[in-house]
Amino acid sequence: MSGVPLPSPSPATGGRGHSTTLALVALVLGGIGIGTTEFVTMGLLPEIAAGIDTSIPRAGHTISAYALGVVVGAPTIAVLGNRLPRRELLVALMLLFALGNSASALAPGYGTLLLSRFVAGIPHGAFFGIASIVAFDIVAPGRGGWAVSRIMLGIPIANVAGVPLATWLGQQTGWRSAYWLVAAIGLLTALLVSTLVPHQPGDREARVRSELAAFLDSQVWLTLLVGAVGFGGVFAMYSYISPILRNQTGLPADAVPIYLFIYGIGGLLGTIVAGRLVDRSVLHTLVWSTVATGASLALFAWAADWAVPAGIVLLLVCISVSAFVLALQLRLMEVAGRARTLGAAGNHAALNIANALGAWLGGVVLAAGWGWRAPSLVGAGLSAAGLLILLLSLRIHRGRTTLD
Repeated sequence: MSGVPLPSPSPATGGRGHSTTLALVALVLGGIGIGTTEFVTMGLLPEIAAGIDTSIPRAGHTISAYALGVVVGAPTIAVLGNRLPRRELLVALMLLFALGNSASALAPGYGTLLLSRFVAGIPHGAFFGIASIVAFDIVAPGRGGWAVSRIMLGIPIANVAGVPLATWLGQQTGWRSAYWLVAAIGLLTALLVSTLVPHQPGDREARVRSELAAFLDSQVWLTLLVGAVGFGGVFAMYSYISPILRNQTGLPADAVPIYLFIYGIGGLLGTIVAGRLVDRSVLHTLVWSTVATGASLALFAWAADWAVPAGIVLLLVCISVSAFVLALQLRLMEVAGRARTLGAAGNHAALNIANALGAWLGGVVLAAGWGWRAPSLVGAGLSAAGLLILLLSLRIHRGRTTLD
């Protein structure tokens, strides 16, 4: 990988073989639960809007509320919890996750649902960040990128199985049942992590000041900004995928889970392929996945008029964006140096700023009456802006390399 080298896995925690596989499975299950709750709201947005008696754009604010929970929770927990044992912290995060989703299922109205979604989002980034560190440390040297890619598989698996299942369940038995399903996944994950993941002590030398010192590096800020802006393009479109497919493509409601499944397949393919590419070059993977994401979003604005092209382009969108997410995760772990927990968790904070930004901008253009193509075009513009920020980061990176 390019950039600042990542710390080598600790021999004390370098588990191998069957036990390592089971530990990774437990961590991936948590990612599946998180990915399901993050994306199922989009698939059930019309049902949620009707259930709490509000408009679809206003119901979209619950997506932003979840994202803001991630933004607040990820860096806060990463900094304050870095001295705690990692396994026990992961269990606590999953219990909080289950609580937030249970509260979402019980929410009687718009305000309480907003608050519940915010709480449900708090563990998101910290879980992925800490799980990535755990995975990196329990595999053999040189396999770190591969191990982190396994953790990131939780979201595409959620999009293949969890989100279509929860969307179908929500359509058949009421949208609240989708959140109950996710809460159950959270509880099961807490149990499995407590029994299968090896104990790893926290960093007893970690200090809040030293963790925050990572943010003195302009590369950290620029990389976070790439995620916050560039990834927002996907959420500008995908936050409204259900009404887009129903109104622009002309599909019935029961076809939406099929397209969510297609999106999930793209995530699996993108993450698996990127797992190999990032161990060769994180930066090359990041650049080309950013370009591909913007191009596919622009193409979706046209393709969504027809059922088959819409499915094909949706697949391409998710392949490219999944590679982008993995490369961005590893890039932040590199540039953050010793504060790699904060870097890994900060990635998800940035991505959920993108979530909030994209969902909000998509809602703005829809509320303005610009039509169902507009969110995809806004998304392409955000991806282009993210690419410009990335090119600036690369210019600074090359300058430092030359000086070294």
